[in-house]
Amino acid sequence: MAVDRTIDERSDRRLFVAAAIVFPLIVLAGFARTYYLKGFFNTPPLATWMVHVHGILMTTWIVLFITQVALISSRRIRTHQRLGFTAIGIAVLIIVVGFLIAVRAAKFGSASAPPVPRLKFLLVPLTDLFNFAILFTAAICLRKRSADHKRLMLLTIVNFLPPAVARIPIPSLQALGPLWFFGLPTFLALVALIVDWRRNSKMNKVFLFGTLFLISTFVLRLIFMNTDSWLRFAGWLISWAA
Repeated sequence: MAVDRTIDERSDRRLFVAAAIVFPLIVLAGFARTYYLKGFFNTPPLATWMVHVHGILMTTWIVLFITQVALISSRRIRTHQRLGFTAIGIAVLIIVVGFLIAVRAAKFGSASAPPVPRLKFLLVPLTDLFNFAILFTAAICLRKRSADHKRLMLLTIVNFLPPAVARIPIPSLQALGPLWFFGLPTFLALVALIVDWRRNSKMNKVFLFGTLFLISTFVLRLIFMNTDSWLRFAGWLISWAA
């Protein structure tokens, strides 16, 4: 049993180290022109100070994920657990600030918004926040089951990849629309799931259900964003934006 557990840990470590390298690179590729390296490109200024706060919070979440992977790899479990309490506060701020920015962008417009009617598109960022809240809450509830906990935390990062993927400045890929910016995160999530399954010779059910949940929301939002019910609700939401 001890040998099997060691093999599982090594397999997990490789997967999460790979994610801690690949996912931040995707985020950098997507947001370099409009945020991280903005000074080198002639891109529109940030709409409000709140957008900058949002950028800082999302960057902090990526850094936190990398840090937690490093702490687990070096077996600094106590430090990892203490830092986890900080993650709760950051997660709450991400949801609150993200919600306010999304609603304001739907009402007043945004330079970085795609060529989609604003009320329809509002469902996209709000679903991202909903997914994040569900996945992170589940991860916290299952924090004593480390195998489930860390896989759910991995999915919180996959959940936030579409905005970065959509901004990668390759016109031929951007022209694919949802097939590209939802397709790549879907592909990466499925690859992680399959690699995890093969290396551990068993399917982690929480990882499976979390991945299927995430992928399903990529599709469902594209369907419901065109419904009258959503447009009425979105209209009511933005009526409260100042």
